[in-house]
This record gives sequence, C-alpha cells and structure tokens, in this order.
Amino acid sequence: MSKHGYESGRLNLPFVGHCTFAKSPICTDWDTLKADVAVLGAPNDMGTQWRSGARFGPRGIREASTLFSFGHAGAYDHEDDVMYLTTDDVSMVDVGDADIVHTDMNASNDNIEFAVRKILEAGAMPVVLGGDHSVHAPVIKAFEGKGPIHIIHFDAHLDFVDERHGVRYGHGNPLRRASEMNHIVGMTQMGIRNVSSSNRDDYEAAHAAGSKILSVRDVRRLGTDGVLELIPRGVKYYITIDIDGFDPSIAPGTGTPSHGGFLYYEVLEIIQALVKRCHGDIVGIDLVEVAPVYDPSGSTSILAAQLLLNSIGFIFHERAQARLR
Repeated sequence: MSKHGYESGRLNLPFVGHCTFAKSPICTDWDTLKADVAVLGAPNDMGTQWRSGARFGPRGIREASTLFSFGHAGAYDHEDDVMYLTTDDVSMVDVGDADIVHTDMNASNDNIEFAVRKILEAGAMPVVLGGDHSVHAPVIKAFEGKGPIHIIHFDAHLDFVDERHGVRYGHGNPLRRASEMNHIVGMTQMGIRNVSSSNRDDYEAAHAAGSKILSVRDVRRLGTDGVLELIPRGVKYYITIDIDGFDPSIAPGTGTPSHGGFLYYEVLEIIQALVKRCHGDIVGIDLVEVAPVYDPSGSTSILAAQLLLNSIGFIFHERAQARLR
C-alpha cells in the first residue's frame, strides 16, 4: 500500500516547491524517460484568430494542478469506491515544454511532433497541454504507424477548415489535418454548436471523412450511453479537448468562448464510460485553448487540471484492472 507523501516528513503544500503538473517529478532528458504518463507543454498560440494568450495555458494548468497534489497516496472517489492515481497504478513525469520558435509555425510544429515521438518511443502516454488547438496536428502526426486511432473530440468548433489564404495549420484546421492521416480512422466530435469556425463544405468534408458530429443538445438528448453507442469499437482512442467546449460560465479563460457549452460531468462521464469500455486503451490526450489572462479567478485552469487528472486516473485504474482479469 502506498503511503502519503507527507509521511516522509515534508508537507509540501501546493504553493511550495516547483510548479510541475500535479507536482510530478521532472524529466527533461527525454532519452531517460521512464513513466506511464509524460506531461508535455506545447505553448504555441500562433494559430489563434482573435484573442491570443493560450501560450500561457501550460503554465496556468500546471499551477492549478498543484491544488490536487497534497501528497495523498491517491485520490479516493466515494461514488466509485476507488482510489485513483495511486503509485501502484500509474507513474507520471513532467517533461517540460516543446520549444516554440516565435512566428515559425513549421519549426514549432516539428518540435512538438519530435517531443511526442520521444514520449511514445519511451512507452509513455503523452498528455499535452496547449497552446491553441493548432498543436493537435503535430501531436497526432507523431502517432503515425500506431493506428487505427479514433479521435474523441470535445469542442465548440469543428476545426475542419482546409485552407484560408494559404493557412493550413491554424487553430481552425487541426481535425482536418488529422483526417488526412492514414492512422486516423474516424472521429466523434462533440459540443459543436451554432456560430462556429466552419461552413457547410467543412461539415460535409468531416462527414465524408467518417466523423460523427454531435452538438451539446445532441449529447444531452442521447445521454452517456447513447453517445457511447455511436463510438466505434475495436480501435484505439485519442482524446482532444478544447476548453471552449465547456460553457463560458465555468470556463471563461479561453480565446474563443461559445455559450451553450458542456458542464463538467457531461464530459467527464463520457470519458469515464469510454475508458471502462475499452479497458483504458487511450493512447494520448491533449487539452488546449486555456488562456489564463481572461480568467482572473483561475477556475478555467483548475477545470482543465481536474479533468486531466481524473481522466488519467480512470485510464490507469482500468488498465490495472485489465491486468488482473
């Protein structure tokens, strides 16, 4: 049985020490990486079209995550009667940030892709903190040869723009770019609503690429079980979460807020149900578009950190249970 961290004699409160994700150990030598989960920052917001600031998302999420790092031996969920995030289930490190070259999107994307490839080579699951949603394109490209992968996408926007004025790698393009990759075999896109980033042609292209598009109202009408029935079986899953998929009432800290969004448990319960069904076969996660400057309360960053930590807990608990079967 794992012991509480504070039993070693150091309380290590959230406001003490280095600000890594959930106060995980640091591993910036990617050739020596040994962990189940590697948290990577991708602080690039050169793809934004309106309000920038998501470049500070990784720092904001890391700081918020210290709230959930009191040194306990795990996180007990009384509703599930499960201790999640125990050291027996999962080891996690913070590998720092991919280098971003200001104004050079291609070089920045190459650096993000390289970092994710190093994580995958080490056998760890990447959890990537954006940055705007453009970072998803190089992240998912790094999974080349590791398919078939179905993308689970939470967002207010479809992000299926092909090209505008020569721009192919902005934050309106990443799911379109992903759909062009051979290892991606489909998508379930949830939360897509009203005034959005795409036109009818983009929706038709997404459908033609095998995407199932659900609005917030669709998800609420179907319920978690109904949504799960629409997600194909027999593939691996990658989860990409744009924080603007949530309602601005709980996630105001983003560059493109859109009212009518998800509440916390609506997303969490879909993730947990999918994880249970696939026995934790989630190959990676990114969470993007947190822009702390627009939320002085910090609640958007806290939402992001809480959602990620719960998701990681679900995934590795299910993997541990699968090993016992």
